[in-house]
Amino acid sequence: MVPTLIKDILVSEPDGKNITVCGWVRTVRDSKNLVFIQVNDGSCFANIQLTFDRNNPSDNANADSIEAELKKLNTGASIRAEGLLVPSPASGQAVEVTLEKLTCLGVCPPEEYPLQKNKMSMEYLRENAHLRARTNTFGAVYRMRNQMAFAVHSFFQERGFQYINAPEITCSDCEGAGEMFQVTTLSMEKIAEMGVKAGLGGMKIEDAHKIVDYSKDFFGKKANLTVSGQLEAETLATALSRVYTFGPTFRAENSNTPRHLAEFWMIEPEMAFFTLEDDMDIQEEFIKYLLNWALTKCREDLEFFNKRIQPGLIEMLEHVVNSKFKRISYTDAIAELEKHADKFEFKPYWGCDIATEHERYLTEQIFKCPVMVYNYPKEIKSFYMKLNEDGKTVRAVDVLVPGIGEIIGGSEREENYDKLLAACKERNMDMSNYEWYLDLRRFGTVPHAGFGLGFERLIRYVTGMENIRDVIPYPRAPKLADF
Repeated sequence: MVPTLIKDILVSEPDGKNITVCGWVRTVRDSKNLVFIQVNDGSCFANIQLTFDRNNPSDNANADSIEAELKKLNTGASIRAEGLLVPSPASGQAVEVTLEKLTCLGVCPPEEYPLQKNKMSMEYLRENAHLRARTNTFGAVYRMRNQMAFAVHSFFQERGFQYINAPEITCSDCEGAGEMFQVTTLSMEKIAEMGVKAGLGGMKIEDAHKIVDYSKDFFGKKANLTVSGQLEAETLATALSRVYTFGPTFRAENSNTPRHLAEFWMIEPEMAFFTLEDDMDIQEEFIKYLLNWALTKCREDLEFFNKRIQPGLIEMLEHVVNSKFKRISYTDAIAELEKHADKFEFKPYWGCDIATEHERYLTEQIFKCPVMVYNYPKEIKSFYMKLNEDGKTVRAVDVLVPGIGEIIGGSEREENYDKLLAACKERNMDMSNYEWYLDLRRFGTVPHAGFGLGFERLIRYVTGMENIRDVIPYPRAPKLADF
């Protein structure tokens, strides 16, 4: 018999029907004549209680077999159980299962099992990432991650977007920061030998191109893991009107902080015929949709996070959902921040990149609601953003929310060929990798806009988890590529 998921059992009528349960033992409590087993299968936060009554062994033909299997059980053991679904006299649960059959599928030696009953640190659980999903905290994190992914697709599919797949290997750098992981089949040892023969023993890494012949590499040119699927998404938006990518991206940024990952997932929609104002409208709608989904469909897990991880989390999320987002220009935002300059470690000034402390102050102290800051100085934004008439700012927008600061970055894209080409040349970009991108402006160009939302940043926000490494199953960061 196929086992029934515990989340379905817990909402079933306790009508005495026969049911099969599979899962992992959380606790076993033996009180002489009654045995209580708490089992979880990961389908929901709650456990199902299995009971075995020794007072009436004649009523159960498998009593001896059950007794033998009970001796194998410890926390972490996996089981298959069959029994009758009946009302539970215990508080906090409506149903339980009276055992008819029990099989221990996998024993779990208690002295060796890394997940002990005492409180474990997040660092310790990170070292045991292959098992941490069995804890209450990480089971809830991964269920929330699943629901948020489904919500992302639901939002865009309901609005006529086409889901596309951007390549993970690319020869272009969307952000222009140069912090990319190189993809090559060339032997590093042979490259080093070539450097020695060329008399470049003290060669710096940025000078490697002087001796490396990339025409002999797999792709025939220098290639990297992508930092964004945006540029490729733009090509399809100019044919399909509204598209979105949702996939892994990579940054070789040597930042060992609770807010950075080297591998993470990005949600990147691109919309033809959208202006910056249209872009901001859908961004606000998107955030509210996602948070409302978490509040309504993930309530049990969210209540756990609210109680154990971040008190006040639910109230904060509800506040965002029920707020009208404040829209303010970068120039006006800086002016507001300068009034409170003594509050900040990094003093705000026109031309600076707004820091997290500034973002949170805007949302939590000045406006007390989510804030959308738009029209940034062109020097601190990417080459593809549309230049405003003032020649100093671009039509970019960042969405800031209480608790973490920036959660979305987006812009109206530059659709004018000459202006985009000038922006590329101003940054000394290798145009051989961007001719195809410029073609979009040569052949039927249209106003268009888009944005990016880091999926792990979203999960961190809706769970209250402090470290971004704890909202992805296997984090990748400097000196960290375990499992």
